[in-house]
Amino acid sequence: MINHIDVSSMLRKSVCELYSNLVTRPTGAAVRCEIEQELDRIGDRALTVIDFSHVGLLDFSCADEIVAKLLLQYVSIDTPRREVYFLFRGISESHMDAIETVLERHKLALVTQHPDGQSRLIGIVDVDHRRAWEVICQLGAGASADVANATGVSREEAERTLDNLWRRRLVIRHDDGYVAVGSATAPVENTRLDA
Repeated sequence: MINHIDVSSMLRKSVCELYSNLVTRPTGAAVRCEIEQELDRIGDRALTVIDFSHVGLLDFSCADEIVAKLLLQYVSIDTPRREVYFLFRGISESHMDAIETVLERHKLALVTQHPDGQSRLIGIVDVDHRRAWEVICQLGAGASADVANATGVSREEAERTLDNLWRRRLVIRHDDGYVAVGSATAPVENTRLDA
């Protein structure tokens, strides 16, 4: 199931009808609570597009409250809350500094999609994991053998890497392989999560 959450709508719903800037920690917390309530309605396994397109300013405290705390709840190396994947859209250059800072602080990563449909992995990801994500993204879907062949690592190492990316919700386990969140060759909107 694919869901779309417009962050500016959550802001207007929780704070003020005429407000389009995300500044102050209480504002960010209120917006995150609205997003969490929306996520609670979608079930245990889903892909959610978090859309910042209509957000003006985004300060560090709101980026921490919305982006980092949301990811920390649903994306984890250990035990995530549920199997929820995120694709972030509408992130402008003015938003990027705050988002990259909080991702670095919390050692997180996310996938952002540009208006031209190209996806980019941002945040803290080591070179091997980034390369595996890029291989899966280029293929549209693939298995550990595909990553091993493309990167020159053992199949076991490729499987560990893909499992780590899955736990961080940067790739989706699908049938007997993986699909990169935001893959340009296998658009997210066409990826069935209930298979």
